[in-house]
Amino acid sequence: MAASSSFATPVSLGAPRRAWLTDLPVLLVAVVWGASYLAAKGITTTHTVIAVLVLRFAVVLPVLVVAGWTRLRALSAAQWRGAGTLGLILGGIFLLETYGVVHTSATNAGLIISLTMIFTPLAEAAVTRVGPPRAFLGAAALSVAGVVLLTQGGGFTTPSLGDLLMLLAALARTVHVLAMSRIKAVRSADSLSLTTVQLGSAVAVFAVIAAFPGTGASPWAVALDFGPREWAGLLFLSVFCTLFAFFVQMWAVRRTSPSRVSLLLGTEPLWAAAAGIAIAGDRPGLLGLAGAILVLAGTSWGRGAAGRDAG
Repeated sequence: MAASSSFATPVSLGAPRRAWLTDLPVLLVAVVWGASYLAAKGITTTHTVIAVLVLRFAVVLPVLVVAGWTRLRALSAAQWRGAGTLGLILGGIFLLETYGVVHTSATNAGLIISLTMIFTPLAEAAVTRVGPPRAFLGAAALSVAGVVLLTQGGGFTTPSLGDLLMLLAALARTVHVLAMSRIKAVRSADSLSLTTVQLGSAVAVFAVIAAFPGTGASPWAVALDFGPREWAGLLFLSVFCTLFAFFVQMWAVRRTSPSRVSLLLGTEPLWAAAAGIAIAGDRPGLLGLAGAILVLAGTSWGRGAAGRDAG
């Protein structure tokens, strides 16, 4: 797909020898995000989702504020509003993903979220009125068929609540990536400040939800109940899957197109599936395995189609 983002540059898309400087960090994000589903599933239950989200963001937020205080104060009101809007979207993504992974397997979660790599170029095409190539549409259809089979690994039944939540999370991720590239106010701000404001907005949402009765255990109670294993998982989610991942995503999307960033993340389901099968003992069944293969084939085909069109 042709680069249509206002952040796309000839250096990112027209100089293959330098493209890896942007691509490699994004691929590393795919690795940690792939492992994040298993980590989140290991420390989260239905009654601790909100508390874990508050802790996940609150662990790194003070460090970010102190490190970037001068640049934070330099942000304009429009930049604060733009980054805050991105943070609200981000909060929605994490709510959907975390509740989703509690109610489905780590393998299913990682593979279903991979549809972001298909949704984003299609949404970008709708916004820019530049249609994707036919091969890309074929890849999208293949991936959708794969998700149907994946969620029916035990036989053709209604998809689980977790599967549906992960599908909504994939759509929300698409909105987030497109918004990052199209909100004019955030273009001139540095990535650290934008990441800090986003995470601050998201944790504020979680803290407000946590204050309501019936939303599960309090963050303080969950923190006191955590042992070394749970804290290790939380720090992995906080430092690598949140701070590192969203800093890199914000940095990269302003140097290339939203489609390229999302498609580079297409290796995420490989790591999610590998972790779920090797560590958690997930057994998706024959239909599930067939669906996983179709999803991976579809996202790979889609990346190739978009890459040829960009070239």
